[in-house]
Amino acid sequence: MPDEWITNESGKLSLHGEWTLGNFHTLKRALSQQRQLSSHTHVMLNGIERLDTAGAALIVEMIGVEKAKQVPEWAGDLPKEQQALLVRIAEAMEAPLDIQPRKQQRITDALATTGQQVIGLWSQQRQLLAFIGLVLATFFSLLLRPSRWRFTAMIAHIQQSGLNAVPIVALLTFMVGAVVAFLGATVLAEFGATVYTIDLVAFSFLREFGVLLAAILLAGRTASAFTAQLGAMKSNEEIDALQAQGLDPIELLVLPRVMAMLISLPLLAFVGMLCGLLGGAVVATLSLDIPLTQFMNTLQKDVSVTHFLVGLSKAPVFAFVIAVIGCLEGFKVSGSAQSVGEHTTSSVVQSIFMVILLDALAALFFMEMGW
Repeated sequence: MPDEWITNESGKLSLHGEWTLGNFHTLKRALSQQRQLSSHTHVMLNGIERLDTAGAALIVEMIGVEKAKQVPEWAGDLPKEQQALLVRIAEAMEAPLDIQPRKQQRITDALATTGQQVIGLWSQQRQLLAFIGLVLATFFSLLLRPSRWRFTAMIAHIQQSGLNAVPIVALLTFMVGAVVAFLGATVLAEFGATVYTIDLVAFSFLREFGVLLAAILLAGRTASAFTAQLGAMKSNEEIDALQAQGLDPIELLVLPRVMAMLISLPLLAFVGMLCGLLGGAVVATLSLDIPLTQFMNTLQKDVSVTHFLVGLSKAPVFAFVIAVIGCLEGFKVSGSAQSVGEHTTSSVVQSIFMVILLDALAALFFMEMGW
């Protein structure tokens, strides 16, 4: 009943009982039966036994925001906590929410989105350059102190990133070599130059495909692993624990991974070149009636060792970039599982993009140099 909560007699409104969420609907009905308060109505709150946010909102709605903000002046016998709650609710109800939808401006929004992406890309590249400088500075500071080299960690990462990746690299490059030989034979057969399929496979794998496919596989396989490992350590505050002990995370966690990649990728690129040539040789033998001896003689006669050195020279650069990006994204993890997934995806995308970009720049450089 309304009398259980509100008493209105001779211009005095007295509130009593428990004004809490459990009684919200009853209080709401009781308030609906009251007439609108005049400015001279005297409100007494000392009968309130319990008060929470829901009850305070009803009281503010009844007496008005301005009067509720002045509760300490006219309701001094109310407990301080309840006075503060009423004032806070009144301040919150005073500022109306802007619920008008913003007008969409497609051109302006598109330009703003493009600008934000460019700023983000620029910031990302600056962080990458700074991290590369930090890794190089740490490497050169330890170069003449072999007692601080972490051989065990480096060998473990060589096994994970290099030795364990040999089967997938060999299989992929073998199949791509066979595909390139099929395509080359299909096109060159129209000109009666099927024998030049050997040169096509040799040039493409020694200069480009061998190292490029191995680098892309490691970008998806190893860079993501580095990011996930370091991201999990960041989430578990293990990296903070290392720094608290006075240990350098770059020295302990990054350099062994970078050195392992610098050793693994050239070897995997060499395996990829051999398997790509083997795939082309199998197709040439089975489909083009080119004997294996003729394939080997043509390689020795037409293909110089320069092409092999050009392809292999790109492997350390790709390896360094992939390892650095994977480690940097791991250090960027904020602590949640979602952050680990986002930065793992980012490391793979960035690594593949940088590998292809550097390969294109290297191809232009070697073409201008005549190598």
